[in-house]
Amino acid sequence: MKIDKIEIGHVSIPLKKPFKTALRTVTSAEDTIIMVRTDDGSIGYGEAPPTAVITGDTNGAVIGAIKENMEKVLVGQDISNLENIMQLLHKSVQKNSSARAAVDMAIYDLFGKLYNIPVYKLLGGYRDRVETDITVSVNEPEEMRKDAIDFASQGFTALKIKVGMDIDKDIRRVKAIREAVGNTLKIRLDANQGWMPKEAVRGIRKMEDAGLDIELVEQPVKAWDVEGLKFVTDNVETPIMADEGIFSPYDAFRILSARAADLINIKLMKCGGIYNALKIVSMAETCGIECMLGCMVESKLSVTAAAHLAGARKNITRFDLDTALLLAEDPVVGGVKVETPMLILPDAPGLGVDKIENLININHQ
Repeated sequence: MKIDKIEIGHVSIPLKKPFKTALRTVTSAEDTIIMVRTDDGSIGYGEAPPTAVITGDTNGAVIGAIKENMEKVLVGQDISNLENIMQLLHKSVQKNSSARAAVDMAIYDLFGKLYNIPVYKLLGGYRDRVETDITVSVNEPEEMRKDAIDFASQGFTALKIKVGMDIDKDIRRVKAIREAVGNTLKIRLDANQGWMPKEAVRGIRKMEDAGLDIELVEQPVKAWDVEGLKFVTDNVETPIMADEGIFSPYDAFRILSARAADLINIKLMKCGGIYNALKIVSMAETCGIECMLGCMVESKLSVTAAAHLAGARKNITRFDLDTALLLAEDPVVGGVKVETPMLILPDAPGLGVDKIENLININHQ
């Protein structure tokens, strides 16, 4: 099974409701889909969402990196030589983490198909299902309260609350949600780099004193501010999670060695795919640090790839794989099965994705 070519398409999927964070507002998933074709007719599927404010990637950049660099070094490579392919892939471009992630997951899809085994079993097979949280976008406190009640009624047991716009208003947002859902649901906060270190400590301490029972706070400070992240971690009782501060295994090493965070959020689009994510998981486990598996605004395709990794490894203990549930349509045939709040992994070879409907071919545009 040798790589023959990489085809590229585009999907446009509206969201049920605008997705709002401290960094951006998104109304639809406008994602690049790739199909790695082999000489025996097999297809490996991958996906890259444009998340310029976080990864720096746009659809144009993803397409250029794949067609001008990655395809040239990968065509003719035998899928059975996974390590060599990954070395070529990750040396072919710098940055461009979403483009690398799309090709990476397509290669793992093909590797699983070659040996007739699901990717999660190939990588460890620890569990065959994961329980995702659901994201409450940042809005006025009353709207967020209503959204939280709605999600709780659907069966979700963990809410990820977007904050980071205004620390005092953020506290009111969290209070409104905690009062609405009671003490049975887990509440996770994601500030998306929105606070300054001392501001974060002040706000988190106020929430602790108010008994709001926050499970964790994700990336409270700027991605580059490792010292500020450590300051927050050292000065609050609530566990602090690094997210945008970790793109590569080396980034993880820096934060782990400095004990700058209590937890790590891994996203395939940040680290360049499953190959690098596995390195981060192993490093974190060695240091006694648990991981979350997260996602960007993605379709069920790349959420399925992330879920395979999440199912494979014991040290991934939290799951933020909800964006496919926020979309108004699902063009992905196959992949994970949703039984809210569970994502059930397919037992088919590879990722278990059969095809992508309504795919716009852009190979010749």
